[in-house]
Amino acid sequence: MPSSAPAPSHLAFVPFVSVENMMALVHTIGIKTFLRELAEYLESDFKRWPEFDKTPRVAAHSAEGVIELMPTSDSSLYGFKYVNGHPKNTKEGLQTVTAFGMLADVASGYPTLLSEMTLLTALRTAATSAMAAKYLAPANAKTMAIIGNGAQSEFQAMAFREIVGIRALRLYDLERAASEKCARNLSGQGFDITICGSSEEAVDGADIITTVTADKQCATILSDNMVGAGIHINAVGGDCPGKTELQRDILLRSSIFAEYPPQTRIEGEIQQLPEDYPVTELWQLINGEAKGRTSESQITLFDSVGFAIEDFSALRYVRDKLDATGLYEKLDMLADPDDPRDLFGMLQRSKGSDMA
Repeated sequence: MPSSAPAPSHLAFVPFVSVENMMALVHTIGIKTFLRELAEYLESDFKRWPEFDKTPRVAAHSAEGVIELMPTSDSSLYGFKYVNGHPKNTKEGLQTVTAFGMLADVASGYPTLLSEMTLLTALRTAATSAMAAKYLAPANAKTMAIIGNGAQSEFQAMAFREIVGIRALRLYDLERAASEKCARNLSGQGFDITICGSSEEAVDGADIITTVTADKQCATILSDNMVGAGIHINAVGGDCPGKTELQRDILLRSSIFAEYPPQTRIEGEIQQLPEDYPVTELWQLINGEAKGRTSESQITLFDSVGFAIEDFSALRYVRDKLDATGLYEKLDMLADPDDPRDLFGMLQRSKGSDMA
C-alpha cells in the first residue's frame, strides 16, 4: 500500500470528498469492508512508523471545547486534519466533533485531496481501536461493554465485530435514549444487545470494555473494582488535558499501550501518571518489537487519543478509492496561470477585470 501521491503538476483542481460523497463511498464499498480495509491501511502505516514526522497536535483549548490541527508527513505525502471537540454542542443540536482533512504532494507542495473527516474520523477511530484489540484482547473475545453510546458507539461496535469477532454488546449511557438509539441502529447486524442500567452492570461478563464518553472533565467511568483480571480496556473518550475516564488504580494494574506517548501523556488516561511511567507504543507491538497480552489474567489498556498518522492512513485509503468510484468533486482552489511567474497577469486578464 504505497503512500506515493499522484503527480499534481497538471492538476487545475483538487479532488474534494463531500459529506454526501463520503456516505456514498462507504455504502458503495460496504461499511464492513470499509472498516476492514481501513484497518489494513492503518496497520501498514503503523509498521513504518519511524518514517513519519511526528508531533503532538496543535490545540487551542477553551472552556467550551478544543480546536486542533493534526499534521504528519512521510517522504511522499503531507497530511493534516482540522478537528474540534465541543461536548456542549449536542445540547445545541450540533455535532460534538467535526473535521476535515487534506493530503498534499511533498515534492511540489500541491494539495492532492480535500475531504470531510467527521464521518471519516469516526470510522478511523473505530478501525484503530479494533486493530489494537486484535493484538491485545483476550483470545476468542465475544462480548464488549460500551459505556457512552453517542455518535462513536455504533462505529466501534461494527469495527470490533468485523475485525475482532465481537458478537454480544452490553450498552450503558447516562441517557437511556442514547443506548436505545445505538441498539436500534445496530439491529440486524448480528449482535446480541443488552441495554444496562449502570456501568457496573454493563461490564459484567464483558471481555472488552470500551469507554467513549464526551464530557470535558475528570470522571470515573470505570472504577478499579469494576475491572477484573484478563479484561482489555479500549479507552477512547479521554482526549484532552483534564479529561479522563478511568480511576488511576486501574492504570497501575494494566499493561498500557498508546499511539504517541508525548501526546497521550498530555491528553490521555496516562496524564494521571508520572511522565516516566512505562508505556508501550502501539507501533512496536504491531511490528513485533514489543509483547502484548502474555497471560490470561493480564489487563491490557489501549489509551486511545487519536494521532495524525491515523488520519493520514484514512485519507490515503479514501484517495485510493476515488478513481474507481468517481465519488468526488473538482474543487477550483489552485491558481493555474499559463506562465507560473505571471500570477498577476492571470488576475488582470480574468473575466470582468477592472484592473486594466
